[in-house]
Amino acid sequence: MNQSVSSVGAMPPAAVQVGAELNDEQRARAQRQLSLPGFGIESQRRLAHARVLVIGAGGLGCASVPYLVGSGVGTIGLVDDDVVELSNLHRQVAHSTANLGVAKTSSLAQAAKALDPTVTIIEHNLRLTAENALEIFADYDLVVDGSDNFPTRYLVNDAAQLSGIPLIWGSILAHHGQVSVAWHEYGPGYRDLFPTPPEPGTVVNCAVGGVLPGLCGTIGTLLATETLKVITGLGDLLVGRVLIYDALAGRTREISYGRDPQGSPVSELIDYELFCAGAEPQPEAISSQELAGLLRSSAVPRLLDVRTLEEREQLHITGSQFLPLDELESASQAERSFGLLGSGELIVYCARDPRSIRAAQLLAKRGVPVRYLSGGIHEFAPFAPEFTATDAVKASTSNSKENS
Repeated sequence: MNQSVSSVGAMPPAAVQVGAELNDEQRARAQRQLSLPGFGIESQRRLAHARVLVIGAGGLGCASVPYLVGSGVGTIGLVDDDVVELSNLHRQVAHSTANLGVAKTSSLAQAAKALDPTVTIIEHNLRLTAENALEIFADYDLVVDGSDNFPTRYLVNDAAQLSGIPLIWGSILAHHGQVSVAWHEYGPGYRDLFPTPPEPGTVVNCAVGGVLPGLCGTIGTLLATETLKVITGLGDLLVGRVLIYDALAGRTREISYGRDPQGSPVSELIDYELFCAGAEPQPEAISSQELAGLLRSSAVPRLLDVRTLEEREQLHITGSQFLPLDELESASQAERSFGLLGSGELIVYCARDPRSIRAAQLLAKRGVPVRYLSGGIHEFAPFAPEFTATDAVKASTSNSKENS
C-alpha cells in the first residue's frame, strides 16, 4: 500500500452539469434535502441530470442504489452477471425471496422502480471485461464500484481513468470496510494505493471469510453519500483518503495517500485475470463448448468443484468431485494428499474464474495435469444444462472427506 503524500490539483468541481428545471413531483420528493444548507435547487438539478454506473448488484449495490434513487439521481446503470441466491439475502436486502434465481440487475431494478417509477434504470446483465468496459463507461458521468474481486476493481479503476470520469469505490470483508474516491484529474487512484494485487490465496472472499450484514449497509450508504458529493460538488471528497471502518470495534480511521511516483501510466486495458493471478504461470483454460463436447463423448474428464458446499448444493456439474478452495489450499500448504479420485487430466471449476485459477495453480505445482473451466459454472450451465443438477449432493461430496 502506497502511503506517500503528494500534492493534487484544485478541489474538484461538480461532476455533473445543471439539468432541466424540476417538475412538481421531483420537488416534492426532494423536499427534505432541498432545505439542507448549501444544497438547493441547483444541486438537485445536477442529481436529476446525473448518469451513474454501479458495478455490482450485490451487498454494496443493494445498499447504495436505493439511496441514489431516493436522492433523485436520474439515470442509474447496473452491471452484474449473477442471479439472486438464498445465501445473498442476509446482506443484499434490496433483493427478495420471491426473486431467487432472477438476475440481480433485474431484481435491483425492480426495487429501484418501486421506490421511484420515474428513475431510468439501465440493466447491463453481463460480466464487465476489458473488451466492453470503455463502451459501457462512455454513457455515464461517474462510476460506483461495489464489486467483490480484485480483477474487476483494477479494471474499473483503469476504465474510469481512461474514460476521464470519477470513481467511488468500496470494499467489504468480514467486519471491515473501506471507501474512497479516485478521480485521476484531481488526485490519486486505486492503483496508487494498491500498485499490485495481493498474491492469490492471501485474501479470502466473502464466500469463505463471511461478511457482517450491516457492514454492507454502512459502506453502501457511504458510497451513495460520496456519489452525491461528487455529483453536486458539495463537501470534502475522499480523494487521496481512504475511510476504514471496523464494525466490531465501532471505530473508523483514515489513511491519506498520494500518487505513486513509480506508478506506470494507464494507457490501455489489459487481461486483469492474468494480472491478478500473480507471478505463477497462468493455467490453461477450457471453454464451456469444449467441456460439453468432452462430456458428450466417451472421454469423460475428471471434474473438480472448488466452491463452497452451499454453492454446490444449489448448482453443480453432474459427476464432479468436490474440494473447497480453502481445504485444497490447506492440504497444499501441509503437503498432504488432495484425496482426489482417478487419474489423468483434471478440469477445475468455480462460479466464474478466480477460485478455479488459483486451484489449478496449486494442483499444477503438485504435478496434476489440470485446466480450468473459463467462465465457470454460471457460463457453462446455460450452455449445457443437461450436465448440471440443482439437488442436494451430500453423497457425492464425501469423496474429499473420505480420501483427504
